[in-house]
Amino acid sequence: MVLELLINPAKVERKPWEVFFIGLVYSSIAIVFSMYVFKDYIGIVMVFLTTLACIYFVHKMLRAEERQDQPVRSELHILKEHGKALSVLMFLFLGFVVAFSLWHILLPADTSQQVFGIQERTIQCINHAGVEGCASGTQAAFGRIFANNVKVLLFTLTFAFFYGAGSIFILAWNAAVVGTAVGLFVRNSISAIAGTLGLPSIAQYFGVYSAGIMRYMTHGSFEILAYFMAALAGGIISIAVASHDFRSAQFRKVLYDSVDLIALSVGVLFLAAIIEVYITPLLF
Repeated sequence: MVLELLINPAKVERKPWEVFFIGLVYSSIAIVFSMYVFKDYIGIVMVFLTTLACIYFVHKMLRAEERQDQPVRSELHILKEHGKALSVLMFLFLGFVVAFSLWHILLPADTSQQVFGIQERTIQCINHAGVEGCASGTQAAFGRIFANNVKVLLFTLTFAFFYGAGSIFILAWNAAVVGTAVGLFVRNSISAIAGTLGLPSIAQYFGVYSAGIMRYMTHGSFEILAYFMAALAGGIISIAVASHDFRSAQFRKVLYDSVDLIALSVGVLFLAAIIEVYITPLLF
């Protein structure tokens, strides 16, 4: 109950960056509790507890977004209308990622594998892993990545419609996978530096960590933004179904706005796939 009441949606939308630290705290507490209470199921339980701490806050924000919905004017109007809520969710997600990645790096190797083993098994490639697949720079890879990301988006949308704020579970899971991927990248890079120089310096350590974050968030930030847009749309529709008559003008207004938001999320996913296949490999 205490964690649920720490965030006031109306206040954090004015300073969304503060939610980053809330995400750090939520996920870190979830990891600690999972390690000492649910030792056989840490990878899943830590995501569940992270989600549980956020549901009340996210649900209140979805209700606020549904109440202030206005008639659709343009795509830019939609983004401006929901921009604050999306920025809050993005900072929350980034807090999750940083916490999961730091725990993966700082824990002893055996403990880290026990905590994040299930996330590590979802990463298909060791050296060129993305959140959902491997980028090879080919059109075939682009098609696979985009199609797979659209499936995740549809799953997030469906989850948001039936479970409302519970859709944050999908995004917390993705944060755990991204954090694990960053952790693996940093561990492997530090190991390589140590093998060459004998001991990595602090500056090299932070350089490697920054590169690890940038490697996956260069395209991953667009993917997650698209998923949050879908989650927001699905949650708003879910609340509208419960609050309004299907034939009412208010319901149609919310539905049209949400459909446009979903269409925009697909466009953002398309851009993310282009970045992942053709730009990220050039930078890292």
